[in-house]
Amino acid sequence: MTTLRVNGHFYPVALEPRASLLDALREYLRLTGTKKGCDQGACGACTVLMDGRRELSCLTLALSAEGREITTIEGVANGDQLHPVQRAFIDRDGLQCGYCTPGQIMSAIACIEEGHTDSDEEIAEWMSGNICRCAAYQNIREAIKDARDDMAGGDAK
Repeated sequence: MTTLRVNGHFYPVALEPRASLLDALREYLRLTGTKKGCDQGACGACTVLMDGRRELSCLTLALSAEGREITTIEGVANGDQLHPVQRAFIDRDGLQCGYCTPGQIMSAIACIEEGHTDSDEEIAEWMSGNICRCAAYQNIREAIKDARDDMAGGDAK
């Protein structure tokens, strides 16, 4: 038995030693917002934050996450109030089919907090681990810049 801390809540769960964090979230905890894309760490659909840093949950053993703070897409809104990145993705139509969106949003939050949003080129580089098969990349970059400005408390557009 292990305990995972996800979105500020503690979940005691019996896991197989080889279970990935992605499978623990989706199958054991029923938090299905994190998506299984390639299951090889190549697409970014499974991106979550672990202790505030981006983590590909498909490549992370769930047992290694014990004692760490895991944040999934279900944990970024504040009640009914969307996170600024979620709001910006909607406003800028950065979601299209929506499959990659949870991973894109989690990575975008980290990208902003890491300070890698000074230009479109920098955003593209630091978001390159997240693939959008619908090719909404320009809209995603615009959403990230809007959210960055909103999170900074200004309108530096």
